[in-house]
Amino acid sequence: MKTFPVSELIINSDGSVFHLHIRPDQLADRVVMMGDPERVPKVASFFDSIEFDSQSREFRTITGSYKGKRITAISHGIGCDNIDIVMNELDTLANIDFETRTVKPDFRQLSLVRIGTSGGLQPFCPIGSYVISTISMGMDGLLYFYNDGKKIILDDLADTFVNHTNWNKNLAKPYFVASDAELTSRIGADMVSGITISASGFYAPQGRQLRMANSNPRQNELIESFEYKDLKICNYEMEGAALAGLAGIMGHKATTVCMIIAGRYSGEMNTNYKGSFDDLIVTVLDRI
Repeated sequence: MKTFPVSELIINSDGSVFHLHIRPDQLADRVVMMGDPERVPKVASFFDSIEFDSQSREFRTITGSYKGKRITAISHGIGCDNIDIVMNELDTLANIDFETRTVKPDFRQLSLVRIGTSGGLQPFCPIGSYVISTISMGMDGLLYFYNDGKKIILDDLADTFVNHTNWNKNLAKPYFVASDAELTSRIGADMVSGITISASGFYAPQGRQLRMANSNPRQNELIESFEYKDLKICNYEMEGAALAGLAGIMGHKATTVCMIIAGRYSGEMNTNYKGSFDDLIVTVLDRI
């Protein structure tokens, strides 16, 4: 049986995993994830009780109870690179024995729902709507670093998208991965569903232009017109593809649901979205 060396499995002196500063007993099987650390106490404000609260860098974690369910709320920061850290360390907490540094004999499956805010790309995704990601597209190339990534990447969809958009060959090839079907159906039963893009940045990768010109000024136009087997690309965010992809490789359940706060199609923006976002939090807590 493989034993993980200290350089690969880094455990802090208090028995917690390196970046997240969580011990295995402090992680629930149900995990609600968000980018902003300030949203974690907002989620936890709906808990009936709190048993653990910690912060390390951008990673804020609170574990507690909601209507009889033990739930961990955790922030992951911005970008797929942070998801690589968070997902590997959550899986480590669930499935590696810290004493022996070996994989536990019984697999522990996590259910992970990322909640966030997003820019809508279609007229049927207006500001204030909730979008559940049936499929996510990653611009970052992260999954290509993992040997088993090829087992879950939807190659035909990726090739069709690359051809449709005349994708820049200097960029990483986009990867498309499906969210967990059962979890997505349960969380997003009455929500808009479709393809979500996890962009590798906020500005040019999402088609925004300030002082620097984009390499493909028609990017959003081509993305909006893309369709694959009756699925359209609904929205931009920055983490869902890495979450769904790594969860798929590891055997966990994961999906992303976002509230639309920017109408990229209409050119509108809503920064006053707190009340509606609270409703999204409660919906996810009830259904996870």
